[in-house]
Amino acid sequence: MSSPRIALTTYSVKPRGGVVHTLELAEALSARGADVTVVALAEAGRGFFRPTAVPVHLVESPPPAPTLEERVFDSIAALTDALRRIGPGFDIVHSQDCISARAAARVRDAGAGFRLIRTVHHVDDFTTQALIDCQRAAIEEPDEVLVVSELWRRLLAEEYDVPARVVTNGVRADRFAGTLDAVRRKELRAEIGAEDRFLYLTIGGIEPRKGSRHLVDALARLRHTRPDPPMLAVIGGHSFQDYRAYREEVLGGLEAQGLALGRDLVLLGTLSDDAVVDWLHAADGFAFPSLKEGWGLVILEAMAAGLPVVSSDLEVFGEFLTPDVDAVMTRAGDDADLAAGLARLLDEPATRTRLADHGPRVAARYSWANTADQHLRIYRGS
Repeated sequence: MSSPRIALTTYSVKPRGGVVHTLELAEALSARGADVTVVALAEAGRGFFRPTAVPVHLVESPPPAPTLEERVFDSIAALTDALRRIGPGFDIVHSQDCISARAAARVRDAGAGFRLIRTVHHVDDFTTQALIDCQRAAIEEPDEVLVVSELWRRLLAEEYDVPARVVTNGVRADRFAGTLDAVRRKELRAEIGAEDRFLYLTIGGIEPRKGSRHLVDALARLRHTRPDPPMLAVIGGHSFQDYRAYREEVLGGLEAQGLALGRDLVLLGTLSDDAVVDWLHAADGFAFPSLKEGWGLVILEAMAAGLPVVSSDLEVFGEFLTPDVDAVMTRAGDDADLAAGLARLLDEPATRTRLADHGPRVAARYSWANTADQHLRIYRGS
């Protein structure tokens, strides 16, 4: 198969990691001459969070259901109906998540002639048996499984007995490089009261997997022990899963910890691509204390922008980060160690400068063009 017709499928049009991966991969494949279309669930009248340079087929998402289980299975049904109509037009359907993989498998098994490939970015910690079984099927049913890290290749082999190939992630380093006009930088910081304070940025909203509670607890430690405590700006917040109770618990505990929403922690919400880049250049450091990740693409984006990073020491981060060379890495889930790591960027200007200078060189190793070439070899059966 020299020029396969490819559909990349995803569950959303909002800026979550897997969705960003889908768009970036699709555009890199197209730049290599591939025939690629992105198929995604979207609310009526909504499009992707940014303009796209490839054909897009949007499938209207079902009305919100009261439980996660219902939302997942309703979404699978909606994508299944759509792929029944358009699936025969593709040689390869490459799914980037559990929902679209289950839908594609149903259509393939009903007689569609496409080859089903699935990238497993991570495995969710579902709590109902129906969702656990659904996730397992979405890993076991595809014709071929890809992962973006060696850690997840090993975990799928050990826990699911599924062989997977590693394809490296990418970052559009040129988009994040450069500088922000000094006047605009000052304006952004003034908008949130960060004129003279050290400003940490994090991306991913407030949710358990991102270690948000640990980050807030570490911030509180610094508030109580330093005359110059940093503040934190949070970008993002959309998730298919409902983390409202967790979010309310974290934010509801701020006052008891001596923190104030709007003074020490600012929620920037979902921003445009350009606004995210601006904030990466307006901040002083990037905090990413995740407890579970498939890779950690936003770390590379921050590094490409020249922002020094404080991260957790997840094994998967160790595939592209070296402690104290590429980032300050702290023990995952350890509030005290995270607070100490955050303090280092305030107290060690040489460390800030070294990490900021080194970051773009690390990001440059991971291009989407290289990622696209790896995928094309797989699509063509090599």
